[in-house]
Amino acid sequence: MPSPTTTLDVNATEALHRLSAARATRQPCAPVRALLPAGDVDAAYAVQSAWVAEQQAAGVRIVGRKIGLTNPVVQRQLGVDQPDFGVLLDTMECPTDVPIEIARTLQPKIEAEIAFVLARDLTASVIGAAEVAAATAYVVAALEIVDSRIAAWDIDIVDTVADNASSGLFVLGNRHVEIAELDLPACRMTMLRASEVVSTGSGAACLGDPLAAVAWLATTAREHGRPLRAGEIVLSGALGPMVPVAPGDVFHAQISGLGEVRASFTGGAS
Repeated sequence: MPSPTTTLDVNATEALHRLSAARATRQPCAPVRALLPAGDVDAAYAVQSAWVAEQQAAGVRIVGRKIGLTNPVVQRQLGVDQPDFGVLLDTMECPTDVPIEIARTLQPKIEAEIAFVLARDLTASVIGAAEVAAATAYVVAALEIVDSRIAAWDIDIVDTVADNASSGLFVLGNRHVEIAELDLPACRMTMLRASEVVSTGSGAACLGDPLAAVAWLATTAREHGRPLRAGEIVLSGALGPMVPVAPGDVFHAQISGLGEVRASFTGGAS
């Protein structure tokens, strides 16, 4: 697996530039999968790491990680068959009480998740659910606004990994809950747009258990040379189907045992 300092070849560099141009111009781009070896997830993570390094060089801070594609429903929506992960930056976090300008995104969709905040590093040679639980300070309800720089969300696993796992923005709720108080697979989620229920699910939809999802991430991130660290936020994966976002939308997700989290969107068409 590539290290954070892997040097990109010509085609991977073109993939990086294509995705960066889409962000800068706010114009979605063609898929990048044809620029990388077919199905080569390591090559895609190298592109992702190069973009994150550019952001860090510009003064942006890493605040956590996100797991994508943990829910079979979401996997079917996107035509992929395995999880992936991306990096959360400080520029992505949105306050719960401030409307989000939709122009910050290109093709936004929203999903409800359980977020973990770590108290300790996860660097052991074997990381399972028990190790994740012991390293967690608390969990909190979250909304992730996923976004693709690839036009029309025409993505496979290589496209989404290179595009930082289709990361966009995220919102955390205000209620911090100790993990020992919860049966995470049994946590039920209902998300509404205004008064309409638009997504439902549970913790069991997230690789069977959000703890298992975070254990997968911790192991994979360590193998990629970027282990999870104390203080990081981990978005553990969608609890139900993601939903398109439009200007004026107001979303409210309720997760049993964790409370609620809200997000509203203003501005012109994304």
